[in-house]
Amino acid sequence: MNNLKEERTLVIVKPDGVQRSLIGEIIKRYEQSGLKLVGLKMIVPDEDFVESHYLVDPEWRVKTGQKTIDSYKKKGKTPPSENPIEVTAIILKNLKKYLAAGPVVAMVWQGIHAVGIVRKITGGTEPLTSDVGTIRGDFTIDSYEMADVDGRAVRNLLHSSGSPEEADKEIALWFKEEEVYSYRLNNESILYDINLDGILE
Repeated sequence: MNNLKEERTLVIVKPDGVQRSLIGEIIKRYEQSGLKLVGLKMIVPDEDFVESHYLVDPEWRVKTGQKTIDSYKKKGKTPPSENPIEVTAIILKNLKKYLAAGPVVAMVWQGIHAVGIVRKITGGTEPLTSDVGTIRGDFTIDSYEMADVDGRAVRNLLHSSGSPEEADKEIALWFKEEEVYSYRLNNESILYDINLDGILE
């Protein structure tokens, strides 16, 4: 979208977030920032759908695999493979099992810098190293190390889009056009009115 005020991003509350009854708290965090919820649904995705979600970015396999390899080496550990595609195949298998394990809540949030604001509030991918005050930093305790020991995906409560371009593709995958709503909130006059001249009567 060209209008910054109408930037949109996708958030998915993963099965662990749903099971821990954190949906309301998660929505509250984004709402309090000033973002507007414009789409909301609960579904149980199958593994094929989960794969489609992660592969909306054609570079995801290479980028994720290389990032994982680099992370292993930085910690002085040996990665499962030196081939990014092979590493990502393991990650994707675990992610499909994780996201298809139960209901997830998919949401579309809208507002200025929506992608960046949501990622700031959500926190880093690994809960262990996420900042205090972020959703992942405050509400979960998992780590890459523990996930590797267990042979599973890291349980980090949420997915959020990485860029506006990625968000557009992900939203189109998860939501029909008619399931994302355009409407006005009263607080938008405070967030976006240039002169705040709508306050006094």
